[in-house]
Amino acid sequence: MSYGVKVEVWGDYALFTRPELSVERVSYDVISPSAARGILESLYWHPGMKYQVDRIHVLNPIRFTNVRRNEVKSKALASSFRAVMSNGGDLPAIYTSEDIQQRASMMLRDVRYVIEAHFDMTDKAQPGDNPGKFKDILMRRLRKGACYSQPYLGTRECSCHFREWDAVEPPRGFYSDDGRRDFGIVLYDMDYSNPGSISPMYYRCIMENGVIDVAGSEVLR
Repeated sequence: MSYGVKVEVWGDYALFTRPELSVERVSYDVISPSAARGILESLYWHPGMKYQVDRIHVLNPIRFTNVRRNEVKSKALASSFRAVMSNGGDLPAIYTSEDIQQRASMMLRDVRYVIEAHFDMTDKAQPGDNPGKFKDILMRRLRKGACYSQPYLGTRECSCHFREWDAVEPPRGFYSDDGRRDFGIVLYDMDYSNPGSISPMYYRCIMENGVIDVAGSEVLR
């Protein structure tokens, strides 16, 4: 049995980075299903449940803005720390004054979505766990504005506000009478079924009158 939930999320900026353009970051036109799932997991997560995004309602007009950000060009590799722990020596460090680099990002601004999703029970659920219990906990957290970790819209500097969508009528936004829009191939999620070979999954993102039917889309591997 699956239990459904509708969550409204919004923020001043969002950056759902296209993986093929990761240095000079460019956002997808809309939120990706994996980012939507990540927001739900930030609100409430348990190994006995698994979220599935069904539909995404785009309420605000899609608008972009360009910003420049200071980033470091190097990465602190876990292998370097393991080598020091095994063989001794000085811990690796990144000095921002020497390694800083300015990069451009094309971000979305003033975004608002309603994420329509459901969760299924997994084989990691305990005997005392049940869908009603998980649904009640999630609803309480939504109404209180509580979360396990601060949700964000793509990148951590893009803060995400959230609340339960409890309206009887379906969400209606800027594109409710806009017809069909094709945003092309968008990242769906990552396939973790084989931990030794984690692979991306994609889908063709089509919006019909402001609604993206994620559950009805074919997943491409």
